[in-house]
Amino acid sequence: MEKKKPIKRNEALKPLSREHHHGLLLCWKIRQGIKMQVEPERIKSYTDWFKSKYLYPHFEAEEKFVFPVLGDENPFVKKALAEHRRLRRLFNQQSEIFKALSLIEEELEKHIRFEERIVFNEVQQAATPGQFEEIQKKHHAIAFSDDIWEDKFWIIKGK
Repeated sequence: MEKKKPIKRNEALKPLSREHHHGLLLCWKIRQGIKMQVEPERIKSYTDWFKSKYLYPHFEAEEKFVFPVLGDENPFVKKALAEHRRLRRLFNQQSEIFKALSLIEEELEKHIRFEERIVFNEVQQAATPGQFEEIQKKHHAIAFSDDIWEDKFWIIKGK
């Protein structure tokens, strides 16, 4: 089996890739919560906090600064934007919370992998030095910390 080389990210895109890592951790936390049969409302409370503090600002940065490099008509950009809309609907869903959380966990992970493996690679190929400079100047990394979040439902008690 051929081992995949890690993707060499342009400096301008590294903060966004780090933000993707936190999105993948959110998916893991949702999976842990579901596996441990945590009440869906507890998990939703955390995902609501995460979406407003980290996810939506991340989507906004991609939509304003990254996707324009490829243009509105690019099929990868169209797909990424459609996935952003779908994820927003799932995060904002107020009924069938367990089902919504399960879908968020699956779809957010797929979306992040798509952006990392396809969209960001396309952007790296297409962007000019000036566009990279613009992304770096305008997007300020969102420093992640959920230390203030007291309900760490994803941690197995006693470990």
